[in-house]
Amino acid sequence: MTAKKERIVSGMRPTGPLHLGHHFGVLANWVKLQEEHDCLFFVADWHALTTEYADPKRIKGFVPGLVLDWIAAGLDPEKCVIFQQSQVKEHAELHLLLSMLTPVSWLERNPTYKDVSQELSGQKDLATYGFLGYPVLMCSDIILYKATAVPVGQDQLPHMELTREIARRFNFINGDFFPEPKALLTEEAKLPGLDGRKMSKSYGNSISLGEPLEEIAPKVKGMLTDKNRLRKSDAGDPAVCNLYPYHKLLTDPAKCDEIREGCTKAQWGCVDCKKVLMESLTRFLEPVHARRRALEADPDRLWHILEQGNAKARIQAQQSMEAIRKALNFDF
Repeated sequence: MTAKKERIVSGMRPTGPLHLGHHFGVLANWVKLQEEHDCLFFVADWHALTTEYADPKRIKGFVPGLVLDWIAAGLDPEKCVIFQQSQVKEHAELHLLLSMLTPVSWLERNPTYKDVSQELSGQKDLATYGFLGYPVLMCSDIILYKATAVPVGQDQLPHMELTREIARRFNFINGDFFPEPKALLTEEAKLPGLDGRKMSKSYGNSISLGEPLEEIAPKVKGMLTDKNRLRKSDAGDPAVCNLYPYHKLLTDPAKCDEIREGCTKAQWGCVDCKKVLMESLTRFLEPVHARRRALEADPDRLWHILEQGNAKARIQAQQSMEAIRKALNFDF
């Protein structure tokens, strides 16, 4: 018998152009999942408000750019549903209903809530219900479509356990309704920034998926390498070099072995290594840029894709909410 496809739901906040870290950390996995599973991927614009509520005007402009990056990276609206969270109002309705039964203590123990609060302390006022309660909205996003699996990184496992707990509590009170979605733990593929720090737009140390190759080239030339290797005649250590994680993801494995040997035996210089990396980046980004140009030539198509995806998601969400209201005896 053919195994039943997993129902997978995941989203991203529209906060600006995506970079290589986003691609290898999330998007590459989404592209694979759409081939084998029933996938819904959404623009999490309401989630963006949890930290950007004081200046929300830019969010609207980031929405089409996010979808553009997704499709350029390989997401296919014929193989998955791409939609915008705020255009399916049932997310907000279910969030409200779930907030009535979610203990505050569950939200306060969320490690991300504590970590981000401390990280942004003094920069943004996050003492809001929206920030404390965003895991309830995240749970609504997932279980509204009766998702059975969610692709997450190791750091998001506490969120998934909270989602399962909320679904379990709803089922205990109102009868067996929601499946408890499992976490699809994605392989770590974190890229360091060009300067060795975490890759981030705010640090200016990233390579965007839509960035022209001629602008990327000087960035690659200036990348941080093994700090202990002062001359080409010094033996290097790829394990501490900022370039090698890029090679492992972008360069042919046989060439990576050659680079490793050349570096450790002082036969390759950092300039040689960077030249090969630029060649690898060019091979990787050229088809991404080609898909991007095709979409940019027809900007109405992006909104059409979103409208179609919104309609598909809305049908499923409305069906779920009708059953949920009935389970709560709120089907007035």
